[in-house]
Order: sequence, then C-alpha cells, then structure tokens
Amino acid sequence: MTEPVAVPPPDVGRWDRGWRGELGRLLEVVALVGLVVTQPLLDVLGRSPDFFLFHRADPGQILLLTALVAVVPTVPVALLGALSRLAGRTVRASAHTGLVGLLLAALAVQVGRHVTPLRGVPLLVVALLAGAAGAAAHRRWRAPGRALRLAAVGPLVFVALFLVVSPTSAVVLPRGDGGAAGTAQGTGVHPPVVMLILDELPLVSLLGADGRIDAARYPNFAELVGASTWYRNATGVSGWTPNALPAMLTGKYPQRQVAPHYSQYPDNLFTAFGGLYDIRAEESITRLCPPSRCEQPVAPEQGLGVLVRETGKLLGQVAGPTESAVDPEDSYRERTRAEAGLDAAEPVPDDPKFRWDSLDDNQPARFTSFLAGLKPTARPTLHFLHLLMPHSPWAYLPSGARYDAPEDLPNDGAGWIDLARQRHLAQLGYTDRLIGETLRTLRASGLYDQALVVVTADHGVSFTPGAQGRGMDAIKAAAGQVAWVPMVIKEPRQQTGRVDDRNWEHVDLLPTVADEAGVRLPWRVDGRSARQAPRTDGTKHFYDRPGEPVTFPGGVPAPPPLPTPHPLVGTEVRAGATEGNARVADLAAFRSTDPDTGTLPALVWGDVPDGIPDGTLLAVAVNGRVGAVVPVVPPDPGGRRFAALLTDDRLFRAGTNQLDVYQVAGDGTLRRLALS
Repeated sequence: MTEPVAVPPPDVGRWDRGWRGELGRLLEVVALVGLVVTQPLLDVLGRSPDFFLFHRADPGQILLLTALVAVVPTVPVALLGALSRLAGRTVRASAHTGLVGLLLAALAVQVGRHVTPLRGVPLLVVALLAGAAGAAAHRRWRAPGRALRLAAVGPLVFVALFLVVSPTSAVVLPRGDGGAAGTAQGTGVHPPVVMLILDELPLVSLLGADGRIDAARYPNFAELVGASTWYRNATGVSGWTPNALPAMLTGKYPQRQVAPHYSQYPDNLFTAFGGLYDIRAEESITRLCPPSRCEQPVAPEQGLGVLVRETGKLLGQVAGPTESAVDPEDSYRERTRAEAGLDAAEPVPDDPKFRWDSLDDNQPARFTSFLAGLKPTARPTLHFLHLLMPHSPWAYLPSGARYDAPEDLPNDGAGWIDLARQRHLAQLGYTDRLIGETLRTLRASGLYDQALVVVTADHGVSFTPGAQGRGMDAIKAAAGQVAWVPMVIKEPRQQTGRVDDRNWEHVDLLPTVADEAGVRLPWRVDGRSARQAPRTDGTKHFYDRPGEPVTFPGGVPAPPPLPTPHPLVGTEVRAGATEGNARVADLAAFRSTDPDTGTLPALVWGDVPDGIPDGTLLAVAVNGRVGAVVPVVPPDPGGRRFAALLTDDRLFRAGTNQLDVYQVAGDGTLRRLALS
C-alpha cells in the first residue's frame, strides 16, 4: 500500500494579496484617468450648457454621455494592465508603472498649458520627463500609490459637480416650467410679431463710408431700414450668446452664470406672451421657451452619436500640447434644408444670380421652417427665430454657394485676420439674402403690413489686429465692433423709415416689443421701452462676466474702411510658363466642379517655398481671371502660408476649372507657379 501524497493547502494569503494589489492598481488607474479625461471634459461641458441645447440633447442622453465620460476611458487602460499579468508579476508591475507614467505625462501636459508658456514639442518633452519622474517615485515609494487610491473617488465627485452644481445641471434636471404670463394693456390690440435675431453681426459691417446701410452690398437690409425705425445707437450687453440673448428676452442685465434655459430664466418673452399669443419659436443655443408654451421641431444634427463625436473632439483640444485654434462654437453650424430633408418653404424667388434655384437648397433648415410658419392666423402669433448667421463657421459666399475650409484656419495674425473679415462679410452678404427672403415671404402672405417686425443681433465681433473676437480685449480695443449691433423695428403699417439715436441697450428689447404688442410685463425690468423718453445717460454696459459690468460711452461708431481691392482682381491673365512652385490643397475639386450642388472650391490655401518671403503678393486666378490677391504670411500651425477667398462664383464653371497661382513682382509682373 502506497503512502498518500500530501497536498499543500492553498496559499490564501498570497491570493488575497494579489487580489488586493490588482484592486489597488485599478483604483490608481481610475484616479489618473479621472484627472486626465473625466475632470477636464466635465468641467468644460458643465460650463457649456449651450452645447447640449444646440444639439437638443435630452436629460437621458446627457446622463448617458456623463457615464461614458466617467467610465469608458478607464476600461482600455485597465484592461491593458490586466492582460500584462499573463506575462508574470514582474511584467505586470512594470506595465503598471509605465501606464502610471504615461497618464502622469498626459496630466502634466494639461497642467503645463495652464501654468507655463510652453507649447508643442517643448511642453511634450517636459511632460514626458515629469511622467517618468512620477513613475519612478510611484515605484520606489508607497505614498504616491496611496494618494492615487484615495483620489479614485475623484470621478464620482466630478460627476456629482457636473450634475448638481454646474450651469449644465439645469439642462439635465430642469426645475420649473416658466414664469407668469403677461396681460393685455392699452387698446388690447395685439399685432402679429415677427422677430429675427441674428448672431455675431457688428453694425459697422453693414455700414458704408457715409454711416448708412451700404445698399449696394446689402440691398435687403437697406430696404428694411428704409421702412422701419433704425435704433442706430443700439448695443448688446454681452459678447457671449448664453448671456446676451437671455438679457434681450428678459429685459434684465446678466447677473449669474447659468444655463440659457427656462428653468433659470422663468420670466421671459415667451412666458410673457404665452397667455395672449400663440408662439412659434426656433431657438438655436438657448431653450428659453418652456415646453408648455412651444415645441421646436426643427433641430440640428442630434443624438448620442453626435454628442460622443463632439466630446471626442473636445478631448483632443483640452488634452493636446498645443493651443486649439478651433472655436468650440464653430461646431454650432446651421444645417441646410437639403441636409435636413426639408421641402422648400416657398417658390424659388426671381433672383438675378445664376443657379439660385439650386443654391436655395443651402438655405438653413431652421430658417426654412421659420418662413413656412409666416402666415396669418386667427389668434395673435409670435414668430421667433434665432439664426446663427453670419456667425462663424464661415462657409457661404454672398450668392449662397458653400465652400469648405479647414477647421483650424487662423482668425488672427498677419494676413489671417483680413481673410477672416472677408469671410465674415461674404457670409453677411448671404445673410442679406435671407433678410430679402423674409421680406418677400411676409409680403406674399399678407403679414408685412399687419406685423411688428424686429431684426437685430445679439452681439458683434472685432476684426482689429491683436484684439480679434468678442471678449474683454476686443471690447477695450474695438467696442464699436463688438457691442454695436443692427436694431430695426417696423411697426404695423409703417411705411417711412426713421433713425432714432437714443441710447438703446438690448435690455430694452423686451419692454419695447411688449409695449408695441400690447402686453403688460408682470415683472420689473432693467430696460426701457422705446415708447418712453430716452435715457439721459449715454453710458453703455457690457458684461464679459455676469454681474461684472464694464462701462463705456455711447455714440454711433464709424465703420472701419473696407480693404481696397487690388487692381489685378477681375483682370484676365495668361497662364504662361512656370517659374516656381506652390502646394495647394484639394486641387481635385477644380478638376471636377459641379455648381449645381451648391458647393464650390472658393477657398484656396496652401504653402510656398521658403525662398518666397513673407509679404510677397500672390494672385489666384480661375479660368484665366484673377479672383483674389493675398500676401504670403508666416506658416500657421497647419503649415499654410497663404489662403484666398474667391467671392465671385461666376469665376467657376461646370466640369474642369483651371486654377493658377502667380507671384506678383514689385513692378506688377506675374510669375506663374507650378501647383502640386
């Protein structure tokens, strides 16, 4: 009989230590991913309720996105570490140390962008060194690991702050459904009200050298002003729509950084008019009209997939070693009616520009829906549209043709700021067409004479070198471009235009419209109705931050001079032999152009050899005619040294188009560059 073989008992302690070690490593990964991904993303999204409002995200979608941001980034990192265990304890420990180092380096990139002037490769090198030092400390001492394990609670804290404290919390968990309705005042006559709020439109962009609306460039704005009251000294109260638009529609200056949502602004235009008027509202990045007052059927591209895609882009911007040249609001692009699958709101207008029958498909979907609703009704109706035009992203020529452009094309710096202004003015030319469409639709429906028509914008934008944009730097350097906006009101049956230079601030909009519509507001406002005596004080108030007004004197600003076109623009040139070279993006678009699609390769950008100095002029020609003359500039982060906008779509023809770029010599002679 053989002796029984003794089986050693399982090493429970060793298994327990291994399990606890894996849990500890997981907690460390959770903490670091939370700091690198979850915190910065939820911080930006928490301060950007307009992102969710524009994409019409419902609370369920926002909650699911929050869960994805908090959990999903951890999974591949943790899984990679866990798989390394298959190769043994030594490899597992080394792999975890490497992951900790990489995550610490990623964290160092974000910290470095905030506290140092380093950018790009230098910042990346410093961050990698910091990550290596952190990984070495983590491997040598226990304290860093213990601190990270305690920090694993971070993602839960970040999620709680996002859902409960941030401005976006009002969109996730709305409270209330609007304030008190207004009551009838005066004669009890309530005319139809048509309000069109444009976005990022400086008054000075519309003006000619004589201070009047430039009727040659913007005939429809000029026509509207010619039969309306033009409040020429009108200013917005903020350069940021989520602050500016609520001030316009509540009559109160911005006091708190909250979501532009009906739960935060229960007393507003829509709740005041809701008792006496039917409401047809098309909002873009606000949700001030509560569900009890109106629904907004036309929306931009929406759904969880869009939220995830745009959030992924945001992560690239906040986590990269370079400053992002992309304005987050540039993702707020109005879809065309063709993209949205909407039918035409009216017959094709008789327009002198060719191909308008096809280009009309480029009309924004929200605008198409607005036009379709401009019809007489049995009850008084408020027709409201906030349209993100001519706001960037700039993508339209004056004809309505669209063009593509890099997302990261600079808007400031030598040469680039001039291009940005040119693109803005081109899109304003198309916006003028939309004004014309509105006037034609109102006349065709019979509403024009009956209605109170309001056209304005929430704020402007500066194209002043060194102070581009609409923040405090721009206000200090170019308040006339940022604060002053067009403000036009056509009263019912008004036929003669007049100018009123009173000190209008946009908190005056709601009380003025309410007075004209015979609605008594049930709350006190900071604004003053235009039916009252003008303010005696000419001071303007502007809020870069709610509750912190900046003041400056009033007075109608003088328009900056328009750039003088180069004498070569519009002239015919012969190709000739090549004497140099240049690189141009998307040359294929010129070999196969179909204008009937409504899209043209009207923006040309590229690079030239280092031997061509900055400041050298380049003439860009299509089919033998010069469309633009632009300077060579220092390379931008994308390596581009020139870009030209060809605003005249008559340069193009169906099929193959010949693109030529010429170097302009000091004596005006042209040197053709070979393109690749």
